[in-house]
Amino acid sequence: MAVFAPSPQLTVTVEEIDGVPDIHLHAGGQGVWQSRMIESLGATPVLCCALGGETGRVLEHLIGVEVEARAVAARNGGYVHDRRAGRRDEVVRMPADALSRHELDDLYELTLVTALRADVAVLSGPAGEDVPVPHTVYERLARDLGAHGVPVVVDLSGERLAHALTGGAEVVKVSHEELVSDGLAESDAVADLAAACREVAAKSGARAVVVSRADADTLALLEGELVLVESPGLTPVDPRGGGDSMTAGLAVGLAQGQSLEDALKLGAAAGAVNVTRHGLGSGSGGAVRELAGRVRVKSGEEAGCGR
Repeated sequence: MAVFAPSPQLTVTVEEIDGVPDIHLHAGGQGVWQSRMIESLGATPVLCCALGGETGRVLEHLIGVEVEARAVAARNGGYVHDRRAGRRDEVVRMPADALSRHELDDLYELTLVTALRADVAVLSGPAGEDVPVPHTVYERLARDLGAHGVPVVVDLSGERLAHALTGGAEVVKVSHEELVSDGLAESDAVADLAAACREVAAKSGARAVVVSRADADTLALLEGELVLVESPGLTPVDPRGGGDSMTAGLAVGLAQGQSLEDALKLGAAAGAVNVTRHGLGSGSGGAVRELAGRVRVKSGEEAGCGR
């Protein structure tokens, strides 16, 4: 399974154990976290990315999954978070550098070839407002891979999402906040989100549009039918990363030939397990599959959101 993550991040987190600072150094970013969960679920992710600068050299040793990387002059970004007060206080963040024209061409080619050999391709974004690659790259990848029969799973927002939808996708995962902030939904009311799901499906040709809604039931449009997904109730430790794990579960289910509903259950379970842990994109495949059997998918009529 190919995961496009143009510029992974170096993450440094400071915690405290018995009054003593405890420093954690990890590879991070959406695609890295998705890849970890994909691997936990028994699939083989191949992370397609660019690595450069001192941060890139360190990331080579930290990513932890199979990597196809283009060595570049552009530096990978990174951040330092202080959690000793029980919250994430950002000490410093270094944005990723933009790739040069030749670096971009090589990364695109590398990703295209890797994804053409894969069962599924996941398109994920760089951190925040970082723009290491033009947004149009997502449209090109989605269109080229779709034209050659590779199912594309998109987990993006903003202009990246808009371009990817133009290129086309099999599955689109997005949060309700992103739908509203991107102007695709008028509000976070279920009716408005449902209308946005239909608009996204019409733009992209997606068979499934999945909208995570924080601690509320996930809303999904599966081949034209609206459903609500009730995940098992678990006490969260860190809500970050649940959406990325959901995307990973959806992609693995799709790659393994599951129905859209079963893939949705696997994704919901992966997201539920992730928020019970401190590590993003973490959780055992056994725990996820156990919880997948406890996920309830309610029809739109049963859930009161129509068809």
